[in-house]
Amino acid sequence: MQDLRASSVVITGASSGIGRAAALAFARRGAFVTLAARRADALDDLAWECRGLGAKALAVPTDATDPEAVFRLAEAAQAAFGGIDVWINNAGSGVFGPYQDAPLDLHRRTVELNLLGGMYGAYAVLPIFLRQGHGTLITNISLGGWAPAPFAAAYTASKFGLRGFTASLRQELRRHPRIHVCSVFPAMIDTPGLEHGANVSDRQIDTGPLVYAPEDVAETFVRLTRHPRDEVAVGWPARLAQIAFSLAPGPTEHIMGAAITRALNRAEPAERNDGALRAPSKDTPRVSGGWRERKGASSARHLSRTGGVLLGGAALLVLTSLAVRSSRRT
Repeated sequence: MQDLRASSVVITGASSGIGRAAALAFARRGAFVTLAARRADALDDLAWECRGLGAKALAVPTDATDPEAVFRLAEAAQAAFGGIDVWINNAGSGVFGPYQDAPLDLHRRTVELNLLGGMYGAYAVLPIFLRQGHGTLITNISLGGWAPAPFAAAYTASKFGLRGFTASLRQELRRHPRIHVCSVFPAMIDTPGLEHGANVSDRQIDTGPLVYAPEDVAETFVRLTRHPRDEVAVGWPARLAQIAFSLAPGPTEHIMGAAITRALNRAEPAERNDGALRAPSKDTPRVSGGWRERKGASSARHLSRTGGVLLGGAALLVLTSLAVRSSRRT
């Protein structure tokens, strides 16, 4: 779809962060957006903002972990706009801290939201795509779908599963060339998501210096509707994680574990909280989490240029290490 005007786009997790940025990005291009999240007031506010950009917008309060609610979301979008051209599985969260220290229901909720929520979305929209003969399913996964993150075991499990699920769907739908299944793997993004996740680590969570804007992911969604691709990274750290874990999973796992453990040990103390996993957040809905502003972080463009050099160097080091190990075995 080169022209998004009057196209029907459904976005889950639309009330804040990447989902909110995506809703505004599609609204600016004249799409008809159906907005889904648990908070009706946040959705109504966003729908009003989208209409101010000249778009049609429908707010449908939806818990993505409830399959019946997700079916009703699909039905509402069809009834309002005559079909669905794009469905974006974006709702997600997690629990941070030692696995055994978090109540089991928080781990279950993480898997239900991230993995089952994406599966419910696909189950609701694929029959519509097949009847129409076209459609694009976009799933927001995370670099956590490529490389395991310690102290986020349930999150990592859900994201690894989500990547496998979307890859399977692509193969099932190969005989339908106008139906696309796209997976997006963002690096660290400046959203309220870190505040909305549960934290049982007793430490403050920090994004680190390499943080990208939610709008970077939103624009990736828009590009995929025009030029679908199977898997797309947003930010060089996500691409580096993919390459490093593919070539040298053991060393990459140990490096990530050591880095995150070191950061956690140096972090400031914080009280434990359940985030928004059990109940919606009551904070003001917004796109940005304010991390880049507080840190004075560089722009994504600058980060990408710098990262390209680092990525090439890291890949060379990994390949050299593999070659050395191979020669020792022989």
